[in-house]
Amino acid sequence: MSTLEHRTAFAAVRPQMDRFPLDTVCEAAKILTGASDPIAAMPSVLNVLSSFMGLRMGALALLDDKGRSGGDGKPVNPFIIAATTHGSTCAPPETRALPIRATRQVFRTGVALVSRNVVEELGEAAIPPGAPHNRFALTSVPIREQVHSPYVIGVLGAWRDLDEGGMRFLEEDQRVLTMVAAILEQSIKFRRLVARDRERLMEEARQALHAANETAADNCTLRGEPIKGIIGDSPAIKAVTAQIRKVARTNTPVLLRGESGTGKELFAKAVHALSDRRDKPFVKVNCAALSQTLLESELFGHEKGSFTGALAQKKGRFELADTGTLFLDEIGEIGPEFQAKLLRILQEGEFERVGGAKTLKVDVRLVTATNRDLEAAVARGDFRADLYFRICVVPIVLPPLRERAEDVPTLAQTFLDRFNAQNGMEKRLTPQAMAQLARCQFPGNVRELENCISRVAALSSGSEIDERELACMQGTCLSAELWRMQSGDRSPIGGLATVRTPLPVIDSGAGQRPPVPPLPPGFGEPPPAAFAPPAAAETAEADADERARLIDAMERAGWVQAKAARLLGLTPRQIGYALKKHGVEVRKF
Repeated sequence: MSTLEHRTAFAAVRPQMDRFPLDTVCEAAKILTGASDPIAAMPSVLNVLSSFMGLRMGALALLDDKGRSGGDGKPVNPFIIAATTHGSTCAPPETRALPIRATRQVFRTGVALVSRNVVEELGEAAIPPGAPHNRFALTSVPIREQVHSPYVIGVLGAWRDLDEGGMRFLEEDQRVLTMVAAILEQSIKFRRLVARDRERLMEEARQALHAANETAADNCTLRGEPIKGIIGDSPAIKAVTAQIRKVARTNTPVLLRGESGTGKELFAKAVHALSDRRDKPFVKVNCAALSQTLLESELFGHEKGSFTGALAQKKGRFELADTGTLFLDEIGEIGPEFQAKLLRILQEGEFERVGGAKTLKVDVRLVTATNRDLEAAVARGDFRADLYFRICVVPIVLPPLRERAEDVPTLAQTFLDRFNAQNGMEKRLTPQAMAQLARCQFPGNVRELENCISRVAALSSGSEIDERELACMQGTCLSAELWRMQSGDRSPIGGLATVRTPLPVIDSGAGQRPPVPPLPPGFGEPPPAAFAPPAAAETAEADADERARLIDAMERAGWVQAKAARLLGLTPRQIGYALKKHGVEVRKF
């Protein structure tokens, strides 16, 4: 054979040998374990099988919960095509992404099926539409409800092109597909457990609210009484206090959500004061004020000598709050490692002190608070989904001060009376000053209003405070600038101030909250064009994202440019150009 003929033969064989079974399983595991919905992530897995293993036209079939009967009236194995290489679908079996008869056989027997020649063994109609020819082999493996279970919930199948000499790879194809199916089984199992836990917690919340509604008639005399520390008579604040009164008499966990300065601690105390535990301890902990190590010792306590400086045994906050209420403020700030430890005590009601071996049991009503977007944190993987469902049983959103503007005069007068009592003064606000305060947006909410009143009262020269003495009228108030700087994730004000995500809030006062009042002229308007980010900044940000995706693909491909090109859907030449463009140095191993 000549040199040219040898090179031609080698080039013809090379595409057939370019297979990466271990890389395929690794990439599939990364995709499925990192996805919140493994079924939606399956098109990416099927494309990995195509790129790394040469398995074409892969598809996933799942049992159809609705069920149906065959032509003779007998029940069959109803299934749908849930995913293909083109994306997630809910297509009927008649789309022929997988042969119907072969797929039902795998559902029924739970045994993998390998057809070395689909046309000869299953017929011409078994070939999927759009196939370039009819010379294909089929490998289908079962997806079980759990390991060693006889119940099959899905079938994973893929096609091997026999014109590429793929007959000798069928055994390896079956092994790889079986491993991918096992990974998918575990992902689906975890997803169902989380969904089941969420449904159970939501049912507990519904039962708790139903029980509270049944006793609502007995509490009519209490509804009109104000809650200590909570000031305001607006519809927004009335709706919140109505929710507080309902859930306070139950032991259901409550999650208080709202921007900084909305009074989350006051509402937590109200939950405790209106509950049957009112005579028991109310213990509060700010999770953001302590490191993860100190937070564990503070909540669980420690034994003498458990670490350096532990000179005596110390009871934790959970132990101190036994039979009472524990308020965990800034719950969104705790790290992933401590989230797992906190989940155990919330589920089982038991824990061990740091350095101790004795298991302690407590009965604690949990109230948590945060100004973070926990749903986004769960989606990013920064906050455990099971812990989220455990604490977010009854979420209550506290309205910002700008949504209860009619409460500003009452709050301002209360803060001024408090200042006068503390400092022995008799200052008062003019109607013009009160009107000006009502027009402010107060990004810092009630806390900012209190600071504003204290500042103007301390700096005013006479006993009467005029509107001209307010900081916003003198150009020394930064609230307007902070309000203009509210822009998505870069907001300088912690909380849900910019975008209110839809939450599963059980709002007994639905429809009572007033619309957000219009912004005063020149205060809450969008920033002028001078503050708009230039187009160059957007281009730089897009380049940074492209560079990050490029490096991620190269790392996943082991810094092999051809494999990275398949992951990104590019050619090796395009990958080489992109590496040079972004100045990425190729690592050598």
